[in-house]
Order: sequence, then C-alpha cells, then structure tokens
Amino acid sequence: MKSRGPILLLGSVLLVAVTFAQNSGQDELPSAPSAVQEQLHKPKPAPPPPAPKPAPAQPQPSDSVKQDSTTADSTNGNSQAAQQPSTPSNSAPSPSPAQAPPQSDEDSAATITKTVNEVNVVFTVTDKHGRYVKNLAKSDFSILDDSKPAEPRSFHNETDLPLLVGLMVDASNSVRDRFKFEQEAAIEFLNQTVRPKYDKAFVVGFDVTPEVTQDFTDNTEALSRGVRALRPGGGTAMYDALYFACRDKLLKEQQSGPVRRAIILLTDGDDNMSHVTREEAIDMALRADVIVYTISTNVTGSRHAGDKVLERIADATGGRPFFPFQLNDVANAFVEIQDELRSQYALTYKPADLRNDGRYHTIEILAQNHKNLRVRSRRGYYAPAQ
Repeated sequence: MKSRGPILLLGSVLLVAVTFAQNSGQDELPSAPSAVQEQLHKPKPAPPPPAPKPAPAQPQPSDSVKQDSTTADSTNGNSQAAQQPSTPSNSAPSPSPAQAPPQSDEDSAATITKTVNEVNVVFTVTDKHGRYVKNLAKSDFSILDDSKPAEPRSFHNETDLPLLVGLMVDASNSVRDRFKFEQEAAIEFLNQTVRPKYDKAFVVGFDVTPEVTQDFTDNTEALSRGVRALRPGGGTAMYDALYFACRDKLLKEQQSGPVRRAIILLTDGDDNMSHVTREEAIDMALRADVIVYTISTNVTGSRHAGDKVLERIADATGGRPFFPFQLNDVANAFVEIQDELRSQYALTYKPADLRNDGRYHTIEILAQNHKNLRVRSRRGYYAPAQ
C-alpha cells in the first residue's frame, strides 16, 4: 500500500507531460511523414503581387507567349527581321518560346497549341497609274518564299471578307489645332466603311495612354459618339497605343471565319512617351495580321521625322501612308483607304521547307505576265517556333 502512492504520483506526472506535449506540438508535427516533410520545407507565404500599371501598352513577356501559343497563326511576321533576322532582343515584348518559363502539367493541359503550316497574305494590286486592279485570278500570281517558289492553296477576293477596323486618333497636344476637322473626317469614313451585321470597328484615342472610347461594334452611331468623345491633351505614346490596339483588341477578337484586320492611324508620327519601340509595335501588328494605314496630320507642306516613321509602319505591314498637304486632303485619304479595303486579294500557301524554328522568311508576290502591275503586301513573317 505504501508503494502505490509513488507509483500513482509518477503515473500522473507522465500523463500530464504526454498531454502537454500533444497539445503544444499538434500543429507543428502532422501525423503523416510526408506531411512532416511538407511542413518543414513549406515556403513562407509570398507577399501579394503589386497592382499592374494602368498603361496596357507595355506588356509582360508571359502574355505574349500565351498569345503566340493560342492564336496559332503562322502568318505572323515581323518586318523588324528585315533588319535583324535573328531572335528578337530581350527587351522586345514577344520573346521566343525558349525564353518562356516551363509550364506545369495543369498549365499544359489548359493550353491548346496548334501549329499551322500555311501562310496567309493580304495584298493589293495597282496599275502604273495607281488604280486598283480587281479582276485577277489565282493563276495570275506567283509566290516566292525566301526566293523559293511556292504554290498558292486558296485564293479570295477580299471584298467578300468581313473587316475588323481600328480607328486610332492622336489626341495629344500636338494635333489640337486641327482635331475637330479630323474627327469629322473619321466619322464619315466609319459611316461609309462599316457594314451593319458584317464589319466591326472600334475607336481609340491616345496621348500618354490609349483610351477606348468605343469598343467593337457595327453600330455607326455608337462609333460616331466614340470619335466625338475624344479630347486632345498630354504627350504622345503612339507606339504603345499601336501595340495595345493590335495585341489587346484585334488579336483577341474572336471570329468564326476569316476576316481582314486593319488599323487607320491618324497622327503626326511624333512619339515622346512610349515604352515599346517602333519595331516592337510593328512586330505586334504583324503577329496580329494587321495592315496599318497611316494618315499624317502634318500639313506644313514639308516632311518631318514623324512622316518617315509613319511611312515605315505602313510599308512594313502592307498598308499605305498618306501625307495630306491641307486639311481637306485628310478626308480624301480616308476615301482612298475605304476604296483599297474593298479592292484587296488574299491567298494562302504552304512553304516548301517550312520548319518550326522561329526563323524569318521573306515574301514576294508577283503578277505573272503583267509587267505594269504592282503588288503591295507585307514583307515577310516568322515561322512558328516549337
């Protein structure tokens, strides 16, 4: 009986100690060994990511990689490669897939990648007087891909294809004195160009940042209100605005069938605020398969540096630059663009040795047996990259 007291006392002490150890360590010591290892190696929670900058024209590389994998457009090209045929620099908004971070199994399952081995080209044919030639057939053209012959697979008269049109108006202080006239000319263009239930257009004004005053619609009244809502003021970030309109609007607009994508860029060509370069903006236009028509608002009668920029953008994307000498000529430029949009051809072809290596290819379309005809199209494209 005397020995039971110490034994009971010792047992009570052990029971209290075990209970205290269980209560104090149950959060730190999960029961499963794998959970223990998980707990030991669990990283500290990361701080919340910073809010994105308001300017949408400066993209993150990952966005561009996703677009390249999901749009599956092998026609995307880059006139920058005519000067630099190698892989774009690290500062460019659209890095090659090799620069993209590896995807997890879940990400891979969620992304559908489709490789297209055909190249689509929209082009215009004019005679020696600059008049549009609209009655040619597939057999009238030959194609050179990297100076090698290629056979056209399909051929379309573009007057039958819907239009997706972006009207971009420079709303910086540099165009304030002629802004009202340009607005009215733009409204008339949209009224004459956009066909209800067939074509769609959107309106973007830009100074330091782009502003969508009217999203995609076939309602010309709404488009007119969007143009009239533009207000001039601020600096000029033209390259950012062009990049934004191509990537975030025209490239992402879903369509059930083939369409033509075009931008009418009304500006003096000066840029003092952009984050992306001119060549990066051109690259995105070609990746989105967008033809850019530029209308200079410089009516001084002499060429400025901005005019050369507008000429470069239009020429690289297969468009056309316009340089009005007076304000009334701005309206005439819109009329000529409208006529050209209804006078185009489109063909697709498969290059003889197309490889998924991301390499730049030149394109040349020739009008066979028509020496006096001029064919205008984009200069080349990038092959898809694995």
